[in-house]
Amino acid sequence: MNTLHKHEEGGASLLLIAVIILGLTTVVFGGLSIWAYTQYQAKSTDVNGQIKVAVVEAEKAQQEVDEKKFAEREKEPNRDFVGPDDYGRVTFKYPKTWSVYIASDPTKGGKYEAYLHPVTVPKVSATEQFALRVTVEERDYDQVIESYKSKVNNGDLASSATTSQGNTGTRYDGNFSENIRGSAVVYKIRDKTLTIRTDANTFKPDFDALIKTVTFNQ
Repeated sequence: MNTLHKHEEGGASLLLIAVIILGLTTVVFGGLSIWAYTQYQAKSTDVNGQIKVAVVEAEKAQQEVDEKKFAEREKEPNRDFVGPDDYGRVTFKYPKTWSVYIASDPTKGGKYEAYLHPVTVPKVSATEQFALRVTVEERDYDQVIESYKSKVNNGDLASSATTSQGNTGTRYDGNFSENIRGSAVVYKIRDKTLTIRTDANTFKPDFDALIKTVTFNQ
């Protein structure tokens, strides 16, 4: 009887141990399952978040492209700028979204100045950035070129040859002053000198297209 009782107790102990091990295993696997599911949910949420961010950025980029295309279309058809006959009758094509302001009366002699800018031309000043400045002055071409020499020598400006409609001149790109960084072309018109300049690289594409259409009477 004692032997049988001991066998029964031993069997019960083994069964209890097996139940405990099974319970622990279930708890461990359950915990691992919960952890794995939590990780999956976190990664899934992160991926979904990244997808949403990517979609928003793509939509924003497309909107910017569309707005840029619309702005470019709005500039067409171009308008014709025509300067006074006594100052070489300078002509070129410019965006129709730009306004023109003639700052000096050419009938009184001296310097002819015109300013062009999108929508409204700001108040004229040396530090204001205009889309375009047009100047025809009663100075010799070589004198005007000489006035840029120091800035070319110190590296503020880069100088190169330029042509438009068969006319040869000089082009400058870089820093004209602390507030003005852009491009300019200078041409000789008889006893006068024509300078066309953009004051900001923002307008450089328009400037490059515009100077290809420049004509004047020699």
